[in-house]
Amino acid sequence: MATVTTRKEKIIDYILNGVTIIYFVIALFPVVWVFSLAFKETSQILTWPPQFFFKPTLENFQSLFSGLTGGNTGSSTVDFLRNFMNSLIISFGAVIISVLVGVPATYAIARYNFKGKEDLAFTILSFRFAPELMVIIPIYIFFQKLGLLDTYTGLIWVYQLITLPMIVWILRGYIEDVSRELEEACWLDGFGRVRTFFRVMLPLIRPGIAASGLLAFIYAWNNFVFAVLLGGSRTAPVTVGAMQFISADALRYGDMAAAIVLAAIPALALALYAQKHLIRGLSLGAVKE
Repeated sequence: MATVTTRKEKIIDYILNGVTIIYFVIALFPVVWVFSLAFKETSQILTWPPQFFFKPTLENFQSLFSGLTGGNTGSSTVDFLRNFMNSLIISFGAVIISVLVGVPATYAIARYNFKGKEDLAFTILSFRFAPELMVIIPIYIFFQKLGLLDTYTGLIWVYQLITLPMIVWILRGYIEDVSRELEEACWLDGFGRVRTFFRVMLPLIRPGIAASGLLAFIYAWNNFVFAVLLGGSRTAPVTVGAMQFISADALRYGDMAAAIVLAAIPALALALYAQKHLIRGLSLGAVKE
């Protein structure tokens, strides 16, 4: 009987593993396909049936760096490197300011009791799940009167509607998991509140800061609505700049794929750099005694 049960468990494991592998292949295929398009010539991209084996070329990447895209389908000027730098400036600027503001704000929400605390926390969260189109008109009028349209200052400020709630709500759980007695012991040893915060609390919640900061950066990097309506030719990020590859005469698939590959590098590099903190940050508190 035990042998039959063990055999059934093995069969179930094989089936589950097979389903997992199939799902993984299906989920990963679009990523691999886009990556392959970035190294194909235009003629190879438009060939039917698709070519899975081909001689790779750097023509699409050269077009992006030179600013002249189109190849055989007609050339046009696209300043993708400027769009890339705009995305870096806006996304990093928004995340850095959100971390500087969000960490102390989250500490106050998590540690102190004051009237309207939960209402304030919910209001901050509402900025994240509320539709962007719901607030874009008043923000546009506000920016227009203050001269903030198509400026880095304006876009960095409005991107915090995306990044700040993410940081506050992820970090709140980490701060609440840190024992109050630990802070009180530090106070008894002569540490002030400020010194305890910087010397004790910050090292303990560093994984949470890494995880929330990375997720906030990804959301800011991928934002389109705020950038397309509040930005312009001077501050357009990669999400808006990618629209330049779509024209009336052709769709520049190779250039678009190369742009996607380059645009994925910052988030991937940050994830690899913060991998240890990210894994610990996302799993911390998942299992409690």
